[in-house]
Amino acid sequence: MEIPVYTPDQVNLLPDQPGVYKYYNIDRTLIYVGKAKSLKKRVSSYFTKSKNTNRKTVKMVREIRTIEFTIVNSEFDALLLENSLIKKNQPKYNILLKDDKSYPFILLTNERFPRIIPTRQRIPDAGTYFGPFASVKAMNNILDLLRNLYTLRTCRYDLSEENIKSKKYKVCLEYHIGNCLGPCEGLQAEANYNQDIQQATNILKGNMSIARTYFKEKMQQTAENLEFEEAQQFKEKLSLLTKYQAKSIVVNTHLGDTDVFTIVSDDQIAYINYLKANKGSIILTKTIEVKKKLDESNEDILALMMVELRERYLSATKEVLSNIEVPIALNGVTITIPKIGDKRKLVDLSIKNALYYKRERVNRVQEYQQRVSRVVLKLQEDLRLKQPPMHIECFDNSNLQGSNPVASMVCFKNGKPSKKDYRKFNIKTVVGSDDFASMYEIVFRRYKRLLEEDLEFPNLIVVDGGKGQLKAACQALKDVGVYGDIPIIGIAKRLEEIYTPGDPYPLHIDKKSESLKLIQRVRDEAHRFAITFHRKKRSNAALRSELEDIKGIGRKTALSLLKNFKSVKNIRATSEEDLAKLVGASKAKTLKEALSQ
Repeated sequence: MEIPVYTPDQVNLLPDQPGVYKYYNIDRTLIYVGKAKSLKKRVSSYFTKSKNTNRKTVKMVREIRTIEFTIVNSEFDALLLENSLIKKNQPKYNILLKDDKSYPFILLTNERFPRIIPTRQRIPDAGTYFGPFASVKAMNNILDLLRNLYTLRTCRYDLSEENIKSKKYKVCLEYHIGNCLGPCEGLQAEANYNQDIQQATNILKGNMSIARTYFKEKMQQTAENLEFEEAQQFKEKLSLLTKYQAKSIVVNTHLGDTDVFTIVSDDQIAYINYLKANKGSIILTKTIEVKKKLDESNEDILALMMVELRERYLSATKEVLSNIEVPIALNGVTITIPKIGDKRKLVDLSIKNALYYKRERVNRVQEYQQRVSRVVLKLQEDLRLKQPPMHIECFDNSNLQGSNPVASMVCFKNGKPSKKDYRKFNIKTVVGSDDFASMYEIVFRRYKRLLEEDLEFPNLIVVDGGKGQLKAACQALKDVGVYGDIPIIGIAKRLEEIYTPGDPYPLHIDKKSESLKLIQRVRDEAHRFAITFHRKKRSNAALRSELEDIKGIGRKTALSLLKNFKSVKNIRATSEEDLAKLVGASKAKTLKEALSQ
């Protein structure tokens, strides 16, 4: 199981769609959340801009190691999801939305003669909430629209039947200027008031056809009567109504606490998308990639991942939405497959993210295979080989002035490292610094063993070095009896020249050629592998020469001493009594006598 992520050099693979992107540092800590109308363009801008970039952004970009993203349906949804994720995770580079301030909602109160009011707090049982709104201006526009359309009260009076009958309240200025019909004095019937509330609720829910028809008729009527100013006002209101977005599936109070699990797959890999909604806001999105086993169904995979992901992210929601039936029963949890409504839209959004990862992976695999095939075929052409070098082995030596000589062999198959086939060699027959003799030994040992065990031979052998190393390797192949059966080349470090057996002149390949880059990559990997092995062996030898050469002091004791005292110098300066507390009196005495000489 793995979570698909992107690195900064892969930003061109991001989708040209709206969404939210997340940056992680080397410790997999979320450091920034952002929104974008186009993920590809926005994320790319961080890694291409060099001028007019503030210090905070430059520092953040340096820390970015991986990128994750979530696709949404609109830029509006991206803004709301960004807000939820920032408030949930508090990334250190997000400074605009870190406070506890939330996007505004419109509340339809639960009271006699309900009010429609703005709020930033969601209190249970206070009424029905609509929104959120991306800006206060957008919310005020719709409130002004409703107040111009309908005569709704704005006072906070308790308009119970008893209070109205007892004439407890008097009409205010809103009544006298025509914005209210005076329900506080019983001047407007409750049924008539609730009709206005019902129409206003339809608009808030997104059912704007009635209001749109009304505005169009009024606009045409006033225009025919040559009342152009009023006609323009109705036109502006109609435009506001058209642009208004009443709901978002990313933040939707009707959804509550919900988990969403969806799965799409091919023959080899399943992609599971997980959305976690808390109090109607999406606070977590993940896409997981799972390799399928033989005859493993989507239902079984999703059931397994559903349990694992809920445990991993500590989910205790009582409702789970999915796109397929799941053959498990979670204690106290309802698993449903919604067909319509907001919950279905949320499932569709989850599927959209899973499908993108599936499509992108297939495209990347195809592109990689095509590129590898192209590079390998180009290398075959440049080296004039009889068959494509799909299996390459490369050899390199490493020593320090003849001490601790070692060698390495790395293997590339289909253009990429096959690390299970890497081999390390301790030089056994060479004394001192003799790269040619060392190359002869390791090549001879490698292919003699392949011949004896009847194992697969490579299509190409690469030697890290010039004419001398290549000649030694060729002699080894001759002594094994396979010279001429396997193509072999040498690559000299200084000028990156390619040498072939029997030709005194190097073969020049274009420095920008992909085939030369592949050879260099193979050579560099062999060098890295050899250097790592040599350093480890040299470190072990240095440790042994100082402590393990003392009679009675073994490797375990030496490691314990160095762990506690950090260096031989500190051990030498430590009293015999302190050493005895760690290794015993006998070994402490031996150490002090040996180190004092």
